Amino acid sequence: MTDSHVLPRRRRWPLVLPLAIVIALAVAWSAVWYFAARRAEAEIAAWREREAQAGRIYTCGSESVGGYPFRIEVRCTSAGAELTQVAHPLQFRLADMLVAAQIYDPSLLIGEFQGPLTVGEPGQPPAVIASWKLAQASVRGTPAAPERLSVVLDAPRFDRIAAATQQTFLTAARSELHGRLSGGTVQDNPVVDIALKLEDAVAPSLHALTAETFDLDGAVTLRGMKNFAPKPWPERLRELQANGGRLEITNIRAAQGEMLATGSGTLSLTAAGGLDGELQLTVAGVDKLLAALQIEKAVQEPGGRLGAALGMLDRVSPGLANFARQNAGTAISAGVRMLGQPTKLEGRDAVALPLRFSDGAVSLGPVMVGRVPPLFQP
Repeated sequence: MTDSHVLPRRRRWPLVLPLAIVIALAVAWSAVWYFAARRAEAEIAAWREREAQAGRIYTCGSESVGGYPFRIEVRCTSAGAELTQVAHPLQFRLADMLVAAQIYDPSLLIGEFQGPLTVGEPGQPPAVIASWKLAQASVRGTPAAPERLSVVLDAPRFDRIAAATQQTFLTAARSELHGRLSGGTVQDNPVVDIALKLEDAVAPSLHALTAETFDLDGAVTLRGMKNFAPKPWPERLRELQANGGRLEITNIRAAQGEMLATGSGTLSLTAAGGLDGELQLTVAGVDKLLAALQIEKAVQEPGGRLGAALGMLDRVSPGLANFARQNAGTAISAGVRMLGQPTKLEGRDAVALPLRFSDGAVSLGPVMVGRVPPLFQP
């Protein structure tokens, strides 16, 4: 006689199978991550060897690989880099850096850096010290063939060390630098698009114009380089000049207090190392710009060229030179406004006029505003 109330034995595999699948996937993913980590280590070692042969030596006080399960992270403490195959070798030192890539997108590298960064000759005290609150970077491509680079710094500060004296030459609330290859390769005639942005920046040692807080936003294209091999700046600039290199300024915008300026144009180098070219500027607050360029001071200095020229007016009529000096600033500002093209810039009255560079001599419209020293010796 059969007991109809006995329950059938329950099958357990529907419960066990999902758990087994999860465990199998975890083991498989762990194997994939481990393989990717070992491959990353091999790629880094091969890249360092190639770089060392090119005179760029990279070191770490200690190095570790982590990021499991979805990223490959490489941390380097006491990071260092040295450029040896240049006329004046340079050494870079950084406290700590972390570079990471997603398993599913290894061609995008993201990094964070802890300062300070020091730059100087090997075995010598640093010549430049850079610090920041937060530094992040991203690189698209591979170490051998990068395509794009972005660097963002919060509260950067750059100090120059000379004769045991530390002098700040640039600070900002935030800075961004973006670069990408728009033609060629890093080894063969690269064409580089560069975008730079500075917020609340001050560069007191650069020029009186940059000694007060300013904002800068610009986009340029650089043509004429043969490759990205490390070279001294004079050699690089001579190479650019010989190859017909030029800096194409797509757009640049600068703002400082009541002054606002935008511009575009092209700059190149002469055989003597001087800047040559023209920028089409649109300026709101041109009086402030001329005051910052110290045009009136140049006119009023008796020993200067303009002062000497004005001194000749005394031969025509005594006192005429002093009258010209006292009214020179107003006259120059009026002349610039008259010779420029009246226009509007972001809703403000402005003047459009050319900023010309002629073998280093700089003119704003009809006014000679200074000279840029040669960037290299022939």
